[in-house]
Order: sequence, then C-alpha cells, then structure tokens
Amino acid sequence: MRNSIRQYTESVKELAGGNGLALTLFGAIAAGTFDPKRHTARSVLVLQTVDLEMLRRLAKDGTRLGKARIAAPLIMTPEYINASADTFPLELIEIKQCHLCVFGEDYFEELAFHDPHIRLQCERELKTILIGMRQGLLAAAGREKLFGTIGADVAERLVRTLRGLLWLHGQKEPKPVAQAITEIETTGKCQLPGVRRAIEEGGQHGWEEFRSLYDDIEALRSLADAW
Repeated sequence: MRNSIRQYTESVKELAGGNGLALTLFGAIAAGTFDPKRHTARSVLVLQTVDLEMLRRLAKDGTRLGKARIAAPLIMTPEYINASADTFPLELIEIKQCHLCVFGEDYFEELAFHDPHIRLQCERELKTILIGMRQGLLAAAGREKLFGTIGADVAERLVRTLRGLLWLHGQKEPKPVAQAITEIETTGKCQLPGVRRAIEEGGQHGWEEFRSLYDDIEALRSLADAW
C-alpha cells in the first residue's frame, strides 16, 4: 500500500494546503496487519478549520481511492479531538492505540480518557447494537440470508467496545480480536461463542448464530453495567 498511501497523502496535501494540519493512519494499515482483500486503509485528516469546498473536491477522488482500498478519511479539527474524549472515547481510543502519523502533529498520542465516560459509551454501544439487531431482524422479513450482513455490521462496533471494556480493566494496549474476546471471557467469567462466530471470516451466520450473538451482547451489556 506504500505507493497508494503516498499518492493519497500528496493529494490531500495539495487540496488542503495550509489548512491541512495532519494525516494519521489507524487500524490495520498502521498495525502491519493490512489485507487488501478484507481491509480498507483508514485515516484521520486533521484540518485547522472544516472546509466543505475542499472536502467536495476530495470526494471527486472517491472512486479512485476506493479502488486503491483507501477509505474516506475521518475529518477532525484539534478542537474537535480534544472536546470529544468524553463523548466518543471508544473511537478515539481505537485511533490512539494503533496509529501512524504520516505528516503533521500527532494529535492522538497524548489524549487522556476517564473511565466513567468509557463505561457509559460501552453501555450505550451495546444497547444500540441490541436495538439495531431487533430492528434488523424485523426488516429482514424472513430473509435469513441477511443475518450475515447484520452480524458483519455489528462486528466492528463490537470489537471497539470489547477493547473499551478491557481499557476499564487497565489493559491499555490493543490486542488481536480473538485475544480480546478471551480476556473478556476470563475477566467476566463468561463464554462468548456468538461473538467469536460473528467476527469469524467465512463462518456461518444463520438464525442460530444470530441468536447466539444477541445473547452474548445481552451478557456483555450486563457485564458493562456491573463494571
């Protein structure tokens, strides 16, 4: 991905000019686990001020970037980052734990988080996922092949939440997904077979898997509330 990221960086610099303060990669592309068959390169573009015209011009590159396995960047300002540690701690922890600053200042390394804010978002995320699964079940209208799509949508948010729960127990370093699940099972004295299947590549995602995932998230919700 080096050439693609280099071209992307040059394009962003040219479009943003002096308003572009930093470009930061995060997730698999920063961890060295990137697989172009499964991942897209995720990034944060930090601007001095949000410039909609500039974003409109960047959007015209969307098709090309998509083919290069580069996702549209998250757009933030320094003020937004600092003001969001209490409202979006899980998203910012995900970036803080594994990121690579391509140019500009590192706005994430020194971020601090407070446990009550993390716990609250963990509870909110799990409750939101449960509501989404109920609505997805109704919207599927009996088409059980759609359960796999629902499970895939849940998986990314769920992994972020699991790492947030581990953060509450002092585990600040990012862990591979399977290890994070094992740590939660050990700490919470529970088993999460539905969660494991939801993140499994190419696994079955039918009705039984859907029910198992739902039950696991209910258990996690109770666990988060108790922590």
